[in-house]
Amino acid sequence: MRLSVISFTQKGAELSERTAMLAELYDVSLFTKYSGSMDASLSMDASLSMDASLQKAEITFVKERIGEWAGEQLAKRNGILFIGACGIAVRAIAPYLTDKLHDSPVLVMDELGNYIIPILSGHMGGANEIAVYLGRQLGAVPVITTATDVNRKFAVDVFARRNGLYITDKSGIARVSSKVLTGERIAISVETGHLKEAGQAPPEVCIAAYPPQQPVDIIITAETEELPAAFCLRPKEYVIGIGCRKGKAQEEIEEFIYNTIKQVGIRIEQVYALASVAQKSREAGLLGFSQKAAIPFVTYPAEELEKIPGSFHESEFVKKTVGVANVCERAALAACVTGGILVLDKKAENGMTIAIAKREWRVAFDEE
Repeated sequence: MRLSVISFTQKGAELSERTAMLAELYDVSLFTKYSGSMDASLSMDASLSMDASLQKAEITFVKERIGEWAGEQLAKRNGILFIGACGIAVRAIAPYLTDKLHDSPVLVMDELGNYIIPILSGHMGGANEIAVYLGRQLGAVPVITTATDVNRKFAVDVFARRNGLYITDKSGIARVSSKVLTGERIAISVETGHLKEAGQAPPEVCIAAYPPQQPVDIIITAETEELPAAFCLRPKEYVIGIGCRKGKAQEEIEEFIYNTIKQVGIRIEQVYALASVAQKSREAGLLGFSQKAAIPFVTYPAEELEKIPGSFHESEFVKKTVGVANVCERAALAACVTGGILVLDKKAENGMTIAIAKREWRVAFDEE
């Protein structure tokens, strides 16, 4: 995940640099509204280090209003960490909020690094987990306010995110959580063969047969027929393997992907990951699409892709360029992890290649 950190004072800027150095799980970019003693002749559009203590990290001075900056970050689906007052953050993000399934994670930390507070998308966006992680790294206290977390109860939206499931009706989250918080047990029915370890369900969850013979609270299935459930979770079954010419525009990549999945009959919500070769790990167009679509982008070394078994549409030119003769098909299967099959073989168009694999999916109630 990309995490944009914005500061407003010298202490805040110094803390943002510590955050960048310690937050190894995230791709951190630093921004500030603090001008300090910067030479007025320097371009405000450039990335500038504030003073000698901040030479290890590049901090971009934000010239526009903070609300405009926040809107740009949220449009890119970047997570945001404000180092400053909660009020600044709330006013900055307010015009750009959508809903709990699509909002980016937003957090606030005081400039002394005492507390870190997730204020938006604590579950689906992972802001609570980010707060706990950064709190551990920086020595800050994470201030978690979501009811299921503070009561240590099953949270269906967290469960869905960790298991690669998508939510078909966000109103079901509140219904299920309300039942859990009042001390009632919820019944979950999982499509046969797709429950990893039934024995590890939390005490507030009971596992029902599939298909359910009576109404249950949650059904987890890829099947499309109508089933008696208050709430349905569906697996993100598909992985997109992709290769592209260096510098390919995000708009072209996006159009290529959407046109292809439409032809195959897949919705973007069903996509589990975007996968490619390691040489493409910093490809701006692929990273931009991944962030915008909120789909993880994973890459693999060429030698690892070479080990993927199967018969593939290979190219000697591609092998000379990146070290493996087929990127998209092999990467799609590699990202399936526990097994999968190609449902779309290599398709090439204007310097881009794509393949789609259907993965074997399982759900578990642990946090792995």
